[in-house]
Amino acid sequence: MWKTTMILALIVLAATAGCAAPQAKPVNVPAPAPATRASYPKIVLYSLSWCPHCKEAKEYFAQRNIPYTNRDVEQDEEAADILLNKYQSNTVPLIVIGNDEAVLRGFTPEMFEQAIDKLKKP
Repeated sequence: MWKTTMILALIVLAATAGCAAPQAKPVNVPAPAPATRASYPKIVLYSLSWCPHCKEAKEYFAQRNIPYTNRDVEQDEEAADILLNKYQSNTVPLIVIGNDEAVLRGFTPEMFEQAIDKLKKP
């Protein structure tokens, strides 16, 4: 219980300083054709319910029908442990694509699409 409390305290402390978001110039990314589960690898989003950048990622995925699994690190002790220990991160959003082929810290549509494009290339 103590470990869980410490993990959540670290996450909340880091998140209150601001969610992770890369500094990038806004660029319009055209909406892709409707997605199918087969057109995307497995996507896992580690998030907090109140994080604006997490919300942006969720909305982006929903608008484009991109299948993903959301792991709320406040509600899911295992997800918090994975975020801190496996990915050595105390900020959200953290997006894992495939079987760790790409791990994105923060979210922008451009960053996500670049990672997907890179994985699709032979």
